Amino acid sequence: MSRASRARRAASAAAYGGGGVAIAGLAGWALLQAEVQIAKRVIGDGPGVSQKHEGTYGAGFGEAHRILVLGDSTAAGVGASRPEEAIGSIIATGVAALSGRPVELRNASRSGATSPQLLGQLERGLADMPDPEVVIIMIGANDVKERIDRAVSVRALSETVTRLVGLGAGVVVGTCPDLGTVRPIPQPLRALVQRWSRDLAAAQTVAVVEAGGRTVSTGDMLGPSFRESPAQMFSPDGLHPSSAGYARAAAALLPSVMDALGLRTLDTDRTPDHRRGEHVEPLAEAAQRAVLDPGSEVSAVDVDGRSRGERGRWAQLLRRHRNTDAAQAAPATAADSEAVPDRDLAPTDGADAPTHPDATT
Repeated sequence: MSRASRARRAASAAAYGGGGVAIAGLAGWALLQAEVQIAKRVIGDGPGVSQKHEGTYGAGFGEAHRILVLGDSTAAGVGASRPEEAIGSIIATGVAALSGRPVELRNASRSGATSPQLLGQLERGLADMPDPEVVIIMIGANDVKERIDRAVSVRALSETVTRLVGLGAGVVVGTCPDLGTVRPIPQPLRALVQRWSRDLAAAQTVAVVEAGGRTVSTGDMLGPSFRESPAQMFSPDGLHPSSAGYARAAAALLPSVMDALGLRTLDTDRTPDHRRGEHVEPLAEAAQRAVLDPGSEVSAVDVDGRSRGERGRWAQLLRRHRNTDAAQAAPATAADSEAVPDRDLAPTDGADAPTHPDATT
């Protein structure tokens, strides 16, 4: 079964309450549990030191933009040297500089959080900021570590996004990072964790876009730089980004946050450029492509006035992160990973081919 099919199935199970933990192909449940315990020891069970920095950013004029952050340790800034170097702080600073208006930032994230805890975070966040313009969500790594049923994870994320969209907020979700790049995790466990991470990221993308949000693939965004300069890009624990790593991730998320705020960027209103690997295609296919293309954004789009085709909702993938290392990460990951080769990106057939000139299959 391709990753696109698994993403569709997980999103469908989340919507209708089904789904289960698939362990086919493993020697048995006992082996799975043993391997998960190894992963937990490597990744760690401690919450880490959060670097949440809330308040007002920028000294511009006019009403402040309102940004709320939800999620896990990456949203909380674990690994950053200072609070202002956490991902929410960097994005708020960027929005303030580019818009000329101040930014109010609130952060309800918790290190160690999983997707089912998002709704609780949302309640706390809305109590502090009742009308956010944009909500940034970073979630997924702990769902993989705890082996939470993928449908349960996706359903919780979908419910959170649906509620926010209903409140009029834009939602930008940084999908599950590729834990297969965590070198201290031994093989063959690393290959298994990589598949779990990628499958969850694809399913998250389908669910978020269906709910009205947009996603940015984090994948192994830091992988190439980590191999070249791990001391600079990762914190001492070898798992969380350093301040430089958070700056790299924030650069990928910032354009999507700007668009969600209704502010123009270099990509606003432009059509996908096939030469840059950008596409308009069925959502599930865009989701699987984004998994191996760190920094890419997936959002809903209409084709010939229709939001859906025979294979579901139309979506566009934009490679908004222009750093060359990140842009090259997808082919490097597929070719150089020590994990089992991923063959889910085989070309699709021409069924349901759109007539829109910018749409591809």
